Amino acid sequence: MPRVVALYRYPVKGFTPEACEVLDVLAQGRIAGDRVLGIRFANSGVIDDAWSTKHEFIALVNTPGIARLHLRFNHQTLRLGISFEDTVLVDEPLDDNGRKRIAAAIENYVLQLDENPLSFHPDRLPLRVVGNGIMSRYQDNEAGQITLHSRESLAAVAGAVGDADLSELRFRSNIAIEGLEPWEEQSWVKRKIRIGQVIFDVVTPKSRCLATQANPNSGERDLPILKTLLSTFNQKKPTFAIGMVTSGAGGQIHIGDKVCLLD
Repeated sequence: MPRVVALYRYPVKGFTPEACEVLDVLAQGRIAGDRVLGIRFANSGVIDDAWSTKHEFIALVNTPGIARLHLRFNHQTLRLGISFEDTVLVDEPLDDNGRKRIAAAIENYVLQLDENPLSFHPDRLPLRVVGNGIMSRYQDNEAGQITLHSRESLAAVAGAVGDADLSELRFRSNIAIEGLEPWEEQSWVKRKIRIGQVIFDVVTPKSRCLATQANPNSGERDLPILKTLLSTFNQKKPTFAIGMVTSGAGGQIHIGDKVCLLD
């Protein structure tokens, strides 16, 4: 029977994950503490903390070099620390001044990268830190979805691109499982599954973007993930992992929980 082998949440949209032993699944189909902040362009035209697409933010899709940053977010004190290698770039609370210093530190780092969305778009500055640090709201889908992939599907992609050590962090899922045939989770779309005691509706296969081509360690675009998904696996859209929402109440899921197909 398939089981959960890794759990992740991403406090700041587009930035590095937190590996977790337990995730709290909210009744509305999101993970507590996941995508509670974002670094948004000044010219996005989006009011306050409202949802917007990834293209309005500093994110891996437009700034692969942010993969080299390490984030530490304290969910209790609402304090965000960002470091590069052994250097702390910023460590601030989410008050007005702290947000400005966080945004300025990210701006300074991004402008030094060869590939960045700011150098030729001064209208995107100054960057803004959005989100209250509590409400999960900046998933790629406005309704919010929890994402899952199997390590067997990951191994299939790894073999196709010739990288046995392909990191699942490229795909930014919340849940990784083992115990399936490659791509078997794709057959769960429109069906229900239970993980531990939480029941999910599997609503969609997850289309992928350029973020998957950014190496999580080097911040370089190094592998043709999108082309490989299309050509090797005969996909109409580059697809990896599935998107889910809760069916009824939320609850906790843990590493080691069984994954059961219900219908």
